[in-house]
Amino acid sequence: MTYEVDSTAVAASTPEKKQPWKELGLKKDEYERIVEILGRRPTSAELAMYSVMWSEHCSYKSSKIYLRQFGEKVTDEMKKHLMVGMGENAGVVDIGEGWAVTFKVESHNHPSYIEPFQGAATGVGGIVRDILTMGARPIAVMDQLRFGAVEHPDTARVVHGVVNGIGFYGNCLGLPNIGGETVFDKVYQGNPLVNALSVGAMKHADIKLAKASNPGDLVILFGARTGADGIGGVSVLASETFDADGPSRRPAVQVGDPFAEKVLIECCLELYAADVVAGIQDLGGAGLSCATSELASNGNAGMRVQLKDVLLRDESLTPEEILMSESQERMMAIVPPKKLKAFMAIVDKWEVETSVLGEVIDEPRLYIMWGEDEIVNVPPRTVAHDGPVYERPVKYPKWIDELNANGVIAAGLRRAEVASDLAAELVQVISSPNQASKSWITDQYDHYVGGNTALAMPDDSGMVRVSETSGLGVALATDANGRYGQLDPYAGAQLALAEAYRNVAASGAAPLAVTNCLNFGSPENPEVMWQFKQATAGLADGCLALGIPVTGGNVSFYNQTGDVAIHPTPVVGVLGVIDDVARRVPSGWQDEGNNIYLLGVTRDELDGSVWSEVIHDHLGGKPPVVDLAEEKKLADLLHGATLQGLLASAHDLSEGGLAQTMVESCLRFNVGARIWLGELQERDNLDTTAALFSESTARVLVSVGREDDVKFVGLCEARGVSVLRIGVTDGRGDDALLQVKDLADFSLQDLREPWAATIPDLFG
Repeated sequence: MTYEVDSTAVAASTPEKKQPWKELGLKKDEYERIVEILGRRPTSAELAMYSVMWSEHCSYKSSKIYLRQFGEKVTDEMKKHLMVGMGENAGVVDIGEGWAVTFKVESHNHPSYIEPFQGAATGVGGIVRDILTMGARPIAVMDQLRFGAVEHPDTARVVHGVVNGIGFYGNCLGLPNIGGETVFDKVYQGNPLVNALSVGAMKHADIKLAKASNPGDLVILFGARTGADGIGGVSVLASETFDADGPSRRPAVQVGDPFAEKVLIECCLELYAADVVAGIQDLGGAGLSCATSELASNGNAGMRVQLKDVLLRDESLTPEEILMSESQERMMAIVPPKKLKAFMAIVDKWEVETSVLGEVIDEPRLYIMWGEDEIVNVPPRTVAHDGPVYERPVKYPKWIDELNANGVIAAGLRRAEVASDLAAELVQVISSPNQASKSWITDQYDHYVGGNTALAMPDDSGMVRVSETSGLGVALATDANGRYGQLDPYAGAQLALAEAYRNVAASGAAPLAVTNCLNFGSPENPEVMWQFKQATAGLADGCLALGIPVTGGNVSFYNQTGDVAIHPTPVVGVLGVIDDVARRVPSGWQDEGNNIYLLGVTRDELDGSVWSEVIHDHLGGKPPVVDLAEEKKLADLLHGATLQGLLASAHDLSEGGLAQTMVESCLRFNVGARIWLGELQERDNLDTTAALFSESTARVLVSVGREDDVKFVGLCEARGVSVLRIGVTDGRGDDALLQVKDLADFSLQDLREPWAATIPDLFG
């Protein structure tokens, strides 16, 4: 191959050469800053590195100033269990018994619109490698999905591709998919959200960090060969808006091989056990550009690397393309020379291809060679960490005042008064696409592979056992509500946090830590930046109030088509710990004759609700009030009741309100119930619509054995949590009934049929 090398010597002698900085996504002042840093124009390879590393996806240049508060609004108590915080590939928390878990959620949104199968599959692969680099064995995955309108002709293409991609990659890895969420809304039509979460477990001593700090250590690339797939991939895709007619840039989406990743996982775990790795980094966004610069920068050292030693799938790749390639299933290890033989023996055993690219040096400089030519000579910190930091213009959106003023009462939305009409609305709500069963999707994932899954869909939280000896485990829940975020991004972020926190607590676990994936429109839009500023402040303040730290996460900007941005969609994941997964609390009623209690207070809060959307196609007003003190009190109660074995089931109330929760509690194990709403309506001053469909927070529906009634009610009263008996479980099987006094008697079969049929009818 003939290639005209643009070396540092050539760059120094040809300052007049025009360079495609704009085409690579850089701004004029950013290019000028690179020239200032280097004291000359960059080589084409250096320009490639800076362009991907200074992209929005890799540098967080528009969000850094707001993300800092996650590390500032913390107390010593919140840090007590935090072993590795923000800045590494994933956060790590101590869960006791010498065990630690690492977890994180990241976006793969834009690639999943262009090529849904590979975009979603490699999203799973990437987040799993982030967990692996921390020294942990990945033990589970989850996914958080947002698609366009169900009736749009393109939605089926994206749904089928994404779901198949997630199922294929996760199932091949042998990782259980224990939870997530799927939402349909026209605002995501051209910008579906594919957020993937993974969790891993390790002993405290096994934690690994992504740094190269010891001069003389070897820099080794191992795993799959480097190809043309994903050149500039997520680095560019996640940093550009989409035009109305399609993506403005179409670099190749990464192509994944889960079988190669499975081998890579086992190989890495054996390398860790042999203690032959001093530092490690996966190659995801920005590929080699990221791995080399971040490892060197994190270790306050430098590297000298020979790029021609990279093993290629495509020999025609230029140095720039090799540096930008985001080919999957690759890792970079820092290995002391005396441990090279042992390292090579292990990778050879697993038949993983490996190449020694260079070594760590004590000069804080990254040198990359192409044969005899020096094509990169940069301070690694300027590439990896000291990129641009923008304080984007922020503008309060005037349209939000009109939106907030147009609540369900102001809009005069009709509330049904006849029992038959209310009963019909209940069925309409529970069978709407966002509230209907997602089993058509989730049945394509393996929930129980590995044998350690304690809870999975459709329970409120996923739960997986960490210690097979003691039963110690973790629960995870992720939540977001873009409609609430559109009405009030500050409250919307807190509502997502509160719901995930409540879901974890309802499973019997004690909430411990938070990860997030913040999905927004273009940061160049001042109104979007106002939304982002509000949401991050809401989340940081909420975590402080609940006493749980943010351990890390991801920002995804440019989720918009033309000038139309998605609703602010901060996905919040909460992790909790449970001393023994045998204590887990399922979300459905299991036994007949148990009393049903509603915990918490219900207010007439229907703005932004499922009822307002499904029955009236309306969005306006203000979202439900968030009371984090009540959420914390409720979580403490649920944990205490779990330890005493008082709960037969627990299901949070959120979207769809009490109506949705009652139906799901019945259908989980096919157990009926008799419900009466009169005392609730009288106590909380509600009409039947509000009693059924209000989405007030800090509420959970629990079932309790009659022998534990007095003890449970006493515990609620002692903890200051509102408790009201509203029913009793009764009957089992499809012929059993959900009887709501003065409303209707629903057979479980008549509820299950529309609830289960919606998604298969649309996509099956």
